[in-house]
Amino acid sequence: MRRYLRIVVLCLACGFCSLLYAFSQLAVSLEEGAGGGGRKPQAGVASWIAGGGRGAARGAGSAATAATAAHPGGADRYSLKIQPVERMHLAVVACGERLEETITMLKSAIIFSITPLQFHIFAEDQLHDSFKSILNSWSFLQTFNYSLYPITFPSENAAEWKKLFKPCASQRLFLPLILKEVDSLLYVDTDILFLRPVDDIWSLLKKFNSTQIAAMAPEHEEPRIGWYNRFARHPYYGKTGVNSGVMLMNMTRMRRKYFKNDMTTVRLRWGDMLMPLLKKYKLNITWGDQDLLNIIFFHNPESLFVFSCQWNYRPDHCIYGSNCQEAEEEGIFILHGNRGVYHDDKQPAFRAIYEALRNCSFEDDHIRSLLKPLELELQKTVHTYCGKIYKIFIKRLAKSIQNRYDRPTKER
Repeated sequence: MRRYLRIVVLCLACGFCSLLYAFSQLAVSLEEGAGGGGRKPQAGVASWIAGGGRGAARGAGSAATAATAAHPGGADRYSLKIQPVERMHLAVVACGERLEETITMLKSAIIFSITPLQFHIFAEDQLHDSFKSILNSWSFLQTFNYSLYPITFPSENAAEWKKLFKPCASQRLFLPLILKEVDSLLYVDTDILFLRPVDDIWSLLKKFNSTQIAAMAPEHEEPRIGWYNRFARHPYYGKTGVNSGVMLMNMTRMRRKYFKNDMTTVRLRWGDMLMPLLKKYKLNITWGDQDLLNIIFFHNPESLFVFSCQWNYRPDHCIYGSNCQEAEEEGIFILHGNRGVYHDDKQPAFRAIYEALRNCSFEDDHIRSLLKPLELELQKTVHTYCGKIYKIFIKRLAKSIQNRYDRPTKER
């Protein structure tokens, strides 16, 4: 009997010790959760917190200030309470005489955007110092970061890629392979001007279905003046092809996907497909890398999200009469001044927008006063087909300025 009693007492003692250990472990875990576990703030957070610039950057700065005041000397603590600032990644390729165009494009992106921007600038070596000088002079804005890259092609075929269509233009094909840590990216040509926040086209990524990896606009709205459907000697997407001057990409999906093609029965990954594609079609393509993209999405149409012409508005949409209905209704969202129209007198409406943004400073009052003199310049262009519909050039621009700069500072 005594033996059984001892066993019972021993079991009760063991149970009591186990219970004490469980409570002690629970207390430790709760303490670690409250104390931040010793994790340090992410560098991405710190770089934006320090500034307190316009828009989202300013919001992050205010949050950091409040957190620091609540926990003086405790950066490890508030780092867990502040989410990393999500950035929109914007890429451009600049060669030759494209410095001014590129800088004007970047300025238009900064002026209207809300979320901080990360610029990826691929440029010839002789342009790097100029980019650094100008962009560093904008550092007071604290709404963007930038990275400069050399023009980079596969070494065994570098010369062939570089001379395709325009110097360096085919660099965009290799962005998913170079920017391996970037999930999504908006690529634009140097002759692009944003007339509304980059945030708005960036939001189209959320509209991709499970098979879509990229988004572009049609090359033409009117088949009677289309180029691909009349002259192309290679496959192209849809009825009139697509234009790659504005290209939104989910690059994670692009890197993972195996693409159907007409070179082999085996599906190929992005990096394995490009050179064989060029070798097969190089004698049949006119517009270089854009033609290659059309061929790719001809064979993989389920992978492309097509946005409307107002997101990539070119002279072709008005040079023979207006043929972009969405722009007529809502205005132009992104202006694409291809064919050098910012620098000659063939399309003065396009040139007026470019010069207004090129000469605009970042001062709020200057941006607010942009519209009236611009409209006067546009009224001088009514002798052209594009000038006759000049109001669509400033319809969305006016709303962007109002939404961004006519509100009290706290509401921005």
